Amino acid sequence: MKESTENSVGIVQTQAMRVVEADKPLALECGKTLGPIDVAYETYGQLNEAGDNVVLLCHALSGDAHAAGYSRPDDKKAGWWEVMVGPGKGIDTNKYFVICSNFLGGCRGTTGPSSVNPATGKRYGLDFPLITVADMVRVQKLLLDRLGIEHVLAVIGGSVGGMQVLQWAIAYPDFVKAAIPIATTTHLGAQSIAFDAVGRNAILADSNFAEGQYAEGKGPDRGLAIARMIGHITYLSEQGMREKFGRELRNAENYSYDFNPEFAVETYLDYQGQSFVERFDANSYLYITRAADYFALGKHYGSLKKAFASTSCRFLVISFASDWLFTPAQSRAMVDALIANSQDVSFCDIASPYGHDAFLLEPETLGAFISGFLSATHRPDVKKENGRARASACERANRIRVDYEVIESLIEPNSSVLDIGCGDGELLARLTADKHIKGEGIELDQDLVCACVDRGLSIIQHDVEQGLDQYADKSYDYVILSQTVQTVKVPEKVFAELLRVGRKVIVSFPNFAHWSCRTQLFFGGKAPVTKQLPFDWGNSPNIHCLSLKDFDRFCEKLGVKVEKKIPLIKTGLSPVRFAPNLFAEQAIYVTSKE
Repeated sequence: MKESTENSVGIVQTQAMRVVEADKPLALECGKTLGPIDVAYETYGQLNEAGDNVVLLCHALSGDAHAAGYSRPDDKKAGWWEVMVGPGKGIDTNKYFVICSNFLGGCRGTTGPSSVNPATGKRYGLDFPLITVADMVRVQKLLLDRLGIEHVLAVIGGSVGGMQVLQWAIAYPDFVKAAIPIATTTHLGAQSIAFDAVGRNAILADSNFAEGQYAEGKGPDRGLAIARMIGHITYLSEQGMREKFGRELRNAENYSYDFNPEFAVETYLDYQGQSFVERFDANSYLYITRAADYFALGKHYGSLKKAFASTSCRFLVISFASDWLFTPAQSRAMVDALIANSQDVSFCDIASPYGHDAFLLEPETLGAFISGFLSATHRPDVKKENGRARASACERANRIRVDYEVIESLIEPNSSVLDIGCGDGELLARLTADKHIKGEGIELDQDLVCACVDRGLSIIQHDVEQGLDQYADKSYDYVILSQTVQTVKVPEKVFAELLRVGRKVIVSFPNFAHWSCRTQLFFGGKAPVTKQLPFDWGNSPNIHCLSLKDFDRFCEKLGVKVEKKIPLIKTGLSPVRFAPNLFAEQAIYVTSKE
């Protein structure tokens, strides 16, 4: 064991449980049956008295039940998600009872192709039936039933583990309170299937494959290593590979002019392939990648919208900007389908240079999202005060927000609200606590999205200028655009979308025609800086300088009805009556489509 085990769960023993007996085999999706089935699993933390703190982890292709801690005192390598699971970590074992099992078809203790076929007394090999992600999840459910688990707080997984998370949410909607699919997809595209096919062909073409009945220690090692190399390339990003390896030679300044590995990246891939062979079974690789190929929610249910129609849990969907295996666009597609079903969903595309593997390599950022979401789901009171948002993000979001109190007074209780550019979620949190609204937010800044998740809000990271096609017409009573209209490139296009989505649109903005702005510009000859407009011209998010009169004309041009117009000054809540275009520092408009 490493010298430093701070915040580790320590020594953990992998356990095994039979979940399917030989005389009562499990019916698989392929039409065949399988039994007996044993499952290897580990647990961390303690189940609380209410039994409501269970977190189920679903591992990816090459993972296993050993997610955290160490198997032996002399173990040099911790579990595959040690950075995320443990006391005080993103998945805090002081709070949650965490379960992780090796999935069906695996080779780390759960029944798979390397297990002994009771009918022959030999390893299954290719006699093992084809399996699907749905089969994997059914076996996991059988394990939880045997453990006496009646419901889970959350199911969490990345990559192929994320596919299992989605299947859990769909197949067992009343069993799962929250789902966190990370760096995953609702279906593999042609490119991903192609990579899987090349890897499988490398294994099948190895002379030691022996139709899947290879002897232990004499398997298709070269084919499996090549498959792993191909797969590992897809887990990295171009930026990550460039920064880590570039064109660096392994141990020479000049080329050797032969075919031995020369470049650092070649040596790295050789190491990845060889180390994988030492711990993984080639047949399992065939079966698991084929199960991933078969996973296609839209095909199975008719559409993504239909696939998620029966789900009832909260979702936190996470993608990584540099992931080109399961792209952010694929995550957004599942988010759009969840929105179309009016489901409780939050989404963030995390900036990271690590590609697909980022879910294993970004513990601080990802941990903040997971920790906040789990806490808010377990104890669902929305926080009016936010303790997690980074200082810079809070400062950006909370300049002078006297408009919040006025906007809150304009919202009817129990209404539905979409807050565009919601910052750290302060207004939505206030409305949820005080007016019992059903609120959702849209925000672009990653830190502010995390702050909203920590508050327990539903928040989508999205650029409103890309449209709101995922939202149905008149799907909200109110859409709020607070201190944001002056920052968008094409206000007319954005405003038209807001009026389509909401029955009423509430807009607040700073008044660039306030007397202090005019004075600074006239006498100083410089762009104004005020308490309401605290930015220098070079770092201001404001790209449009508008006054109350400008917005009046804007509404008239679009055929927008102004139901209320509230000019405000400083921190006062009373509207400015005299010369508002001169004396109001900001204004709030309630509008609707005529």
